[in-house]
Amino acid sequence: MKISYNWLKWYIPEAPTAEKLHDVITYHLTEVEGMEKLADGDTILDINILPNRAHDLLSHSGVARELSGQLGLAFTDPTKTYTDIMAKKPQYQSKLGTGQGNLQVDIRNLNCRRYSARIVKNIKVGPSPEWVVKHLESVGQRSINNIVDATNLVMFNCGQPVHAFDARKFEDKKVVITNASEGSELELVGKDKIVAKLKDTDLVIGNSAGVILALGGVKGGTNSGVADDTTDLILEVANFAPTSIRKTARRIGVLSDSAKRFENDLSPELCTFGMLELSALISEMCPDAVFEEIVDMYPVVDFGEAQSASDEITSPKFTSRVYPNKQEERKISFTTEFVNKKVGGNITNDEVEQILKNYKFTYENNNGNFIVVVPSLRLDLENPIDMAEEIGRIYGYDKLVPVLPQISFQAKQNDTYQKILVVRNHLINEGYREVMTYAFGKKGEVEVMASASDKNFLRTNLTDGLKASFEMNRLNAPLLGIDAVKIFEIGNVFKKDKEEIHVACADKKGVTEFSLDEFLTKFGIDSKKSSDLLSGDLVISSTEATVFDPIPNFVLWSVYPFITRDLSLWVSNDNDKDVVLEIIKNEGGSLLVKDPQILDRFEKEGKISFAFRMVFQSYERTLSDEEVSKIMDQINQKVMEKGYIPR
Repeated sequence: MKISYNWLKWYIPEAPTAEKLHDVITYHLTEVEGMEKLADGDTILDINILPNRAHDLLSHSGVARELSGQLGLAFTDPTKTYTDIMAKKPQYQSKLGTGQGNLQVDIRNLNCRRYSARIVKNIKVGPSPEWVVKHLESVGQRSINNIVDATNLVMFNCGQPVHAFDARKFEDKKVVITNASEGSELELVGKDKIVAKLKDTDLVIGNSAGVILALGGVKGGTNSGVADDTTDLILEVANFAPTSIRKTARRIGVLSDSAKRFENDLSPELCTFGMLELSALISEMCPDAVFEEIVDMYPVVDFGEAQSASDEITSPKFTSRVYPNKQEERKISFTTEFVNKKVGGNITNDEVEQILKNYKFTYENNNGNFIVVVPSLRLDLENPIDMAEEIGRIYGYDKLVPVLPQISFQAKQNDTYQKILVVRNHLINEGYREVMTYAFGKKGEVEVMASASDKNFLRTNLTDGLKASFEMNRLNAPLLGIDAVKIFEIGNVFKKDKEEIHVACADKKGVTEFSLDEFLTKFGIDSKKSSDLLSGDLVISSTEATVFDPIPNFVLWSVYPFITRDLSLWVSNDNDKDVVLEIIKNEGGSLLVKDPQILDRFEKEGKISFAFRMVFQSYERTLSDEEVSKIMDQINQKVMEKGYIPR
């Protein structure tokens, strides 16, 4: 948000330079994204207000109040000034909550949490005073006329969005806050002339004839705006539910300044000041204006009858009436000791108390035990943790001395992991290799949401997945260069009421599965013997140990299928096999992904026969039978040149 330095000075006359404020905001509040000096001597601070403080800092008075507390400077509250201005007008009546007078307000939707309104007669639309124009221009707004400028000034000054309707649009002086009709339309004010297509969940402001005049909390309609010949107004100062406003604004793509404030939540108590400030500004710019009393409405509902906040009120069971209910007072209790524990500081009782005084908190202090009354606008303060964070932020994190916590770095053995490691090492020593299969499947006792149609349950066993893995590895045994496939998995299985760790093994005899403890018991493995495990040794049983061989460098496997070919030859003696192996390696080239394997040897009538197996595979494509056949033809030609006879 753009904040004018000169505007802030209205509230903090003793404010330091803009450069100093830049540093204070950066180190104690939030990021300042830019600072621009204007030709008239003003300085504009572009402050990145985060959502947790948008309810009270998206305004000049909110930022000024924060800075006065941070710096311990006097804050000029304009409430008395505005009250004095209105008290000088003999026509002015302030009877909050009486509901009497010419104006009627009918709230038919609980997303309208408070609605204050009043009729103002005998106004004159015209240009704004120079100081109003300068204030608006400093934050990037253009002046339109005195009435519209007054509504914008209030919003940027105190953070409360307000609106001024031409009273002629309400013939019977009745304002209706309700749901839009599905498919209805409203042309919104603004140069873009956006026509919003409404849904029945949108909150709208209309008259008793059903004419929609504004999209509540978002933007007014072109049919309700103040015209040059307007003489009477209906002022609106309301509070709307943040979720409702955000959904509507985002859906129609109108991210107005009003919607930005409402979607981050505002205190309903801000309406009182917003109405006072708006009335005082109009009174100054229209000296002959006559102000009728304020109608201040809260919705009242029997929740046993209403289904939700979006239900339209159409029966006596769901009524609106004058109900000047206040926002409930909130109190937070905490101690200085608690604050220091959470922020890691050594803040004294006096320092905590001074911070509370600077921020004008009402509090009790009983020797470091504080009870704080939370200001109505500070919706972010809900519990002792929030107060600890608030005090730490104001005190200054740069003043906190970092101290490493006292942590014991002595290793602590995880019993479950120790058991898994023992079982894993035992199975590896027995010639098994570990695999990992999916924890999801087509059937099970625990269902998961938003998953593939064939994986919408958590597995109840390891056996099903291990069987599929065993079959896949069996088919790929030639590529792996192994005669027998032996695999295992250690993983979690999920029962309806519990989760267990199981061990499953698969070989040519079949698949066996046990719980982790059952496996240890069955094979007599003592998991308590962990000293060798932690040093990298392999424990087979409680009495013998074997050291792991170094792990070879990992080589990525190809995702393309392999092709096997066999070659059987008659040779003169055993040494000829080495010659044949060399020929195969040379002619096979890069597509020969493994060294040739000797499958068979036998002798007959003084001759020796060898059978070789070759595995061909590409890392770039699927090999064709034609490609491999050409390589085999070259190999056959070379071995025949050596005098070896294929069989």
